Amino acid sequence: MRAYLPSYNLLTPQNLPDALDLLARDPGVYKPFAGGTDLMVLLEAGKLSHKNYINIWNLKELRGIEAVDYHVTIGALTTYTEIQAHPVLRAEFPMLCQAASETGGLAIQNRGTLGGNIANASPAADSPPALLVYDAELELVSATSSRWVAYHGFHTGYKQMNIQPQELLTRIRLPRSTKNLKQYYRKVGTRKAQAISKVCFAATASTDGERLADIRIALGSVAPIPIRCVSTEAALRGQQIDQLGELGKAALVREIVPIDDIRSTANYRIRVGLNLLGDFLSRLRSSS
Repeated sequence: MRAYLPSYNLLTPQNLPDALDLLARDPGVYKPFAGGTDLMVLLEAGKLSHKNYINIWNLKELRGIEAVDYHVTIGALTTYTEIQAHPVLRAEFPMLCQAASETGGLAIQNRGTLGGNIANASPAADSPPALLVYDAELELVSATSSRWVAYHGFHTGYKQMNIQPQELLTRIRLPRSTKNLKQYYRKVGTRKAQAISKVCFAATASTDGERLADIRIALGSVAPIPIRCVSTEAALRGQQIDQLGELGKAALVREIVPIDDIRSTANYRIRVGLNLLGDFLSRLRSSS
C-alpha cells in the first residue's frame, strides 16, 4: 500500500542556519531528509510513519571532504560515490571505500550519503563497522551549540542515538592513524551486489614482532546496533600471534548477540562472524 503524499510535509531551507532554526522551533516535529534512499523505500511501501521533514540535500555546508595533517573530515551529505573517488580515503581508509562500493547499486551510491547511513541507525548498515574501527567522531550541531562525539557509543539501542531532536549530524572526522595497520573488511549477503548484509565485519591490527600490539574489531547485523567488540579486542591484545585463533573466537562468541530474522539465522551469523575473525587472524599470522 503506497503512502498518501499530501499527508506529508517537506520544507526546504536555504542554508544550514535556517535548517537548524526549523529543528529548534519544534524539536522532534521535523526530521532531516537527505538522499532519501531509505526513506523513499518506506514511503513507497506506506510504512513511513513520520510526516514532517526538512530537505537538507542542497545544504552546501554539509558537503565536501577535507584532509589535513591529523584527520580527514567528511561532510554528512558526502555520497558513497564521492567517498570511493577521494584519493586520501582510498589510500588510508580502504575499508570505508569498500563499504561504499558494496552499498546498493550505482544509483544508490550516487544519492545515498554517509551521514544518512549513520543516522538511519540500521544494525545492518555497511559503513558503521569501518567507522567504528577507524575511531570516527561525529559533529552534532544545533542552533545554539555544536559538539563532537565519539562514534563508538553513538548508537545506544535499536534505532536510538546520542543526538537531540534539534541537532543535525553535519560532519564525520577520521584520525589519520592508519599507517602500517593491517585492514580487513567483509560483507556477507545473499548475493554479491545490492544485498542487505547478513554479517558485516571490519578489523584493523598492528603487530610488534610475534605479538599483537593492537586490534580493533567491529561487526554489523549481529546485535541491535553496529558493535565495537572491545572485550574480544582486550582478550587478543598483547597475545602471541600464532595463538590468537581459538582465544579470539571464544571471546567473540560471548560478545555478539545475533537474532533470527527474514535474512538469516542467529546460528549462521555466529558461524560467519567466527569464520571472518578466523580469516583475519590467519592473515595476520601469514603476514607477520
